[in-house]
Amino acid sequence: MDAVTPAVLVLSGPVARDEVPGLCDAVRELLGTTGAGVVVCDVGGVGPPGLAVVDLLARLELAARRAGGRIRLRDLDPALRSLLRLVGLRFQVEGEAEEREPALGVEEEVEPGEPAV
Repeated sequence: MDAVTPAVLVLSGPVARDEVPGLCDAVRELLGTTGAGVVVCDVGGVGPPGLAVVDLLARLELAARRAGGRIRLRDLDPALRSLLRLVGLRFQVEGEAEEREPALGVEEEVEPGEPAV
């Protein structure tokens, strides 16, 4: 793996509460060994969306931020996406433009003489 390719952490099955610290350690280790700055968390097999999954993802993001990186979600279920938004958590999702960045191929047009924003 090179520094451009993010590492992938596959989350499967219902994750038990005692597994969370080990997964946080795994995120920190992947960030440290790859130098990519991003760990892709494949959440397709994590099970039905619920507050336990929300808690897990929040803790993984916190661990990544403290290590100088972040996580990006892959294979996000629409119900989990809705639940994350409901509780006020926003994550990068693979294949979507990052916040504050226009989608690829979109150019903003500015009229001459308009003041800068």
